[in-house]
Amino acid sequence: VNGQDQGRGDAVPGYVRKIFDNNPVKDVKSADMTCNRNKGVNTKTISVKGGDKVTITWAHNNKGDEVIADSHKGPVQVYMAPGTTGKGNVWVKIASKGFENGKWATDELRQNKGQHSFTIPPLSPGDYLVRPEIVALHEGSKQGGAQLYMACVQVKVTGSGTKTLPAGLSFPGAYSATDPGIMFNVYDKPMKKYTPPGGPVKTI
Repeated sequence: VNGQDQGRGDAVPGYVRKIFDNNPVKDVKSADMTCNRNKGVNTKTISVKGGDKVTITWAHNNKGDEVIADSHKGPVQVYMAPGTTGKGNVWVKIASKGFENGKWATDELRQNKGQHSFTIPPLSPGDYLVRPEIVALHEGSKQGGAQLYMACVQVKVTGSGTKTLPAGLSFPGAYSATDPGIMFNVYDKPMKKYTPPGGPVKTI
């Protein structure tokens, strides 16, 4: 947060809902789409306030590992939800990068050693979940081929923000297996215009 390391989030105690393994979620209708296959609510939160720059670090297993194979092309996105359950139409997209200037967001993620950053909106104080997500499309030309990776970060918003998150999307429910941002051939020549799933980033 603002350049200050918060320690390993998926430790116990920690502030990330620890997932069981690094396998992708491929069924977009699965309950695992919310916070991945995880061990439940962790014991800590990290404190943030509106305007803070938050940097997520992805790793294959441990920090410093190869982040994701070079073949895995796709968008990197961030959703945020009020409360601690992640249930219902509560997930609001606050950051997204797909294919820009000839480069996939996953390529940039590798170049940045697994790190990507976003800004916390000026939200009213309370408990929230932050859900970073990678959609790997190297097998996305067929239905059910896309590989999704996500986790839920437990945050406590402090400060003097007054905004509330608008109605959002539900996970599962937000994506369909045939959505053009999910079922997409990254090998087409020329490649079609790509739009990440889940609609545009919301201005809050």
